[in-house]
Amino acid sequence: MLKDRIASTSVVTALAPAVWGSTYIVTTELLPPDRPLLASTMRALPAGLLLLAIGRAAPHGIWWLRTIVLGVLNIGAFFYFLFVAAYHLPGGVAALVGSVQPLLVLILGALLLKDRIRAHHLIACAVGSAGVGLLVLQPEAALDTMGVLAGLVGACSMAAGIVLTKRWGRPPGMGVLTFTGWQLSVGGVVLVPVTLLAEDLPTTFTRENAIGFAYLGVVGALFAYSIWFRGIERLPALVMPFLGFVSPLAATALGYFILGQALGPVQIIGALAIIFAVVLVQPRKKRTSDPVSAGGPVSQRAG
Repeated sequence: MLKDRIASTSVVTALAPAVWGSTYIVTTELLPPDRPLLASTMRALPAGLLLLAIGRAAPHGIWWLRTIVLGVLNIGAFFYFLFVAAYHLPGGVAALVGSVQPLLVLILGALLLKDRIRAHHLIACAVGSAGVGLLVLQPEAALDTMGVLAGLVGACSMAAGIVLTKRWGRPPGMGVLTFTGWQLSVGGVVLVPVTLLAEDLPTTFTRENAIGFAYLGVVGALFAYSIWFRGIERLPALVMPFLGFVSPLAATALGYFILGQALGPVQIIGALAIIFAVVLVQPRKKRTSDPVSAGGPVSQRAG
């Protein structure tokens, strides 16, 4: 059944935001301080070039422009603003700001994919955001204007990238790994000159820094984005940002097990609310047709 395939695909795709949930702890514990651009570039470019070396296929025609747009939205801009938010905000606040992404995808999906906005979508947005707040937001958490703005812009960038990726698909004849490589490479190339102009390179480079960059590049980019873009092709558009709520769940678990952070009844209620929101947006009706194959526009409806 298609519904069963969507459920299994959702589980696999959720591994990506689960990995991204480790971004905050890796940033604060392993990376050089105050280097969001360097962190973004090192996360994207090496992994992208590796995938391109393996795939050896290039876009054609209009797909050059589309690849650049998607590479900037999904990787370049999103990575940069993600790391700026991570440096300027506690992880919980950054996650809460990013929780507006499902609502943005809902609006953009209605405009570009002609998806209908249903009541349970709005309920899921509200419940999911509330769950994130209960899960990760601490009473003493401080707000930083730069961090909040960065988080909002990053959420807008990723929301637009999800919807446009859903609308355009990927170049005919190009596999998902190679297309992932192109987007990572484009995002990394865009970030290189900005990094060199805006940031000084670290004067020292420790073993911990190397481990952090390697983890973000191989696991956080190459592995996670490959299954993420595969999920975008196969899942309804609105499901994707709700799977992103797995990220604060993973971040909270890592904080509990690695940093010894508290996990009480309020956090558990928040986690359950997030799970409820993710289940709520899953498609509810049987469909007779298979998901549209990659390579062309996709306009599946969520729920």
